[in-house]
Amino acid sequence: MKKILIVDDSATQAARLRSILDDEYDVSVAQTAEEGLRRILEESFSLILLDVVMPGMDGFTLLKKLQEEAATWDVPVILITSLSDAEHEQRGLVLGAVDYITKPFKPLIIKARVDTHIKLYDYRRQVEQQSMTDQLTGIANRRRYERYSIMKWDEAVRLHVPFSVCIFDIDRFKAYNDTFGHPAGDKVIAAVAKTAASHMQRSTDLLARYGGEEFVAIFLGDSAAESFGHLKKIRQAVEDLHIPHAPAVSQWVTVSIGGTTVVPEAEDCYASYLKIADTMLYDAKRHGRNQVVWADERMEQLWET
Repeated sequence: MKKILIVDDSATQAARLRSILDDEYDVSVAQTAEEGLRRILEESFSLILLDVVMPGMDGFTLLKKLQEEAATWDVPVILITSLSDAEHEQRGLVLGAVDYITKPFKPLIIKARVDTHIKLYDYRRQVEQQSMTDQLTGIANRRRYERYSIMKWDEAVRLHVPFSVCIFDIDRFKAYNDTFGHPAGDKVIAAVAKTAASHMQRSTDLLARYGGEEFVAIFLGDSAAESFGHLKKIRQAVEDLHIPHAPAVSQWVTVSIGGTTVVPEAEDCYASYLKIADTMLYDAKRHGRNQVVWADERMEQLWET
């Protein structure tokens, strides 16, 4: 059942809206904009019905905040208000609202507009999901990674929890392609992706194809030691596939992995830590490949033994 959030300081108005919709939708109510913002950041909603006139933070201000958040900018918002002049309607639409309903409202109009915007939202999500999936491997593509990484980085800053990012690629992949051909190389990329994806433990973990034979992964909440240990298991799982490599290179196809963990502050820059992960990958390759090198929260390196 699709989830809808009503943000309205009037308990009577919120109850009426809820009674119109709760036979088809899972409807929640927040009675202040501040509570609404917290709920929206913590939960997933398919639509928000937002009152414009509220004490403290008003609906326009909340709408602007939602448009600025990577996690919520695309959630459709219908403004509910008694302000019927064109200037207020224009302001709401410019700020990103998908529709504008004035009080007193009619139940049939509410249901029709809610149904329409939820269907449109579902369609957009489906199209977006297809556009953010790597066709060869079925995992997230680089576009999905770039959007998700910023969203999770902001979340780590807000919650003050560890954020880990790693980059890994297939060792001496050019030699594999030169020996066995590109179709065989594509199968190896897909097999590595499938193996790594099977070790993603939580819905917040992300594995994406970064480009070619290179992958990137993000973990939220794990310490450096936990992330380092987890990636060692992935590296070993790839080796345990026992995919023969080019005879002159090595016995099996393997991966090298570099990563880092940080508890980010507001002034920190995500790109700097992605560069550190890339440097750790370079060290892993420089010291023999088929290993994980990690920079912990104190920027001290962890090496496989």
